[in-house]
Amino acid sequence: MHTRALVLFSGGQDSTTCLAHALSRCEHVETLAFDYGQRHRIELDQRLAVLSALRARFPAWSARLGEDHLIDLAVLGQISDSALTRDTAIEMARAGLPNTFVPGRNLIFLAFAGALAYRRGLDMIVTGVCETDFSGYPDCRDDTMKAMQLALSLGMDRRLLIDTPLMWIDKARTWQLAHDLGQQADAAGGGDALVRLIVEHSHTCYLGERGTLHEWGHGCGACPACALRAAGWARWREAARPSA
Repeated sequence: MHTRALVLFSGGQDSTTCLAHALSRCEHVETLAFDYGQRHRIELDQRLAVLSALRARFPAWSARLGEDHLIDLAVLGQISDSALTRDTAIEMARAGLPNTFVPGRNLIFLAFAGALAYRRGLDMIVTGVCETDFSGYPDCRDDTMKAMQLALSLGMDRRLLIDTPLMWIDKARTWQLAHDLGQQADAAGGGDALVRLIVEHSHTCYLGERGTLHEWGHGCGACPACALRAAGWARWREAARPSA
């Protein structure tokens, strides 16, 4: 049984839902983020706000939530030519991928996560990669995750599980999963509370916009990350609306 988890936690909708998923299943959970030369630091700031809000609203989870880690990977930003690491317009690149793709990012993240998990005695790495509502990034695919799990387990001679709870669900179901997890943690309004926490505190927008609070959260409303999040929210709310 895998009971000690390390969550790759950026502070966005997906990673916050993954953190709730881990806290609902594991006896001890730690979080990990990377400073890789992103074009803005808002997600690094907001992740701390999410952690603080989770601890305050869900005391049972707070008791399981351990140390938070931040690793400096500025070298990744130095070798990447991406709209996430450069002040450039977001567009489709020649390879058929959006120029928000940072080659090797998730592979590097998981390698460092595996090394940290080894040192901390953690046996599961939880990440919010998804092959359903995604931008086509090859390092978010299920095959990639399975290959990395095998490589890390062999290379460290310790069985590590890479858990991807969002892999086969879209953004609408991700909102529903967050609601379900919050409700399981606190039957007295925990579902709505966790959704509201994600709306108000998490950050997904590629451009780092924190001005307007839309019904689905802060963001520019136009970048691919905002578009996916907003569309998922709309589908989720429509499905939850009582029929006439």
